Amino acid sequence: MLRKLIPLAAILAFPAVVAAQTPQVPNEHASDRAKAMVAQHRVTPVRGEPVGLDHRPVTPATPAIRATRATPAVPSSGGGAATPAVPAKPATPAVPASPSQKPASPGNSASRRP
Repeated sequence: MLRKLIPLAAILAFPAVVAAQTPQVPNEHASDRAKAMVAQHRVTPVRGEPVGLDHRPVTPATPAIRATRATPAVPSSGGGAATPAVPAKPATPAVPASPSQKPASPGNSASRRP
């Protein structure tokens, strides 16, 4: 008997739970001024600037370049000219696109009094 009552109770309670989730503000009895205030309060503020392909930094970052190995000199065979040795090139570090937004000094945040 209990197995039949539990699904029945769930079927009857489900519409009430769904109806409770829908917002009812402002209601039809509110004044025009109150409706305008609610609408103004619900507007989401815009913060910062848009991020996208059109707003990339002017100076793009440069990728790191791998170091190259040195090439040894090859002696000539048969009286021709020998190929000279080529020195190794050091790796080039990557350069960031723009300077960090962190301040140079942390200010007074590190020195708090107990």
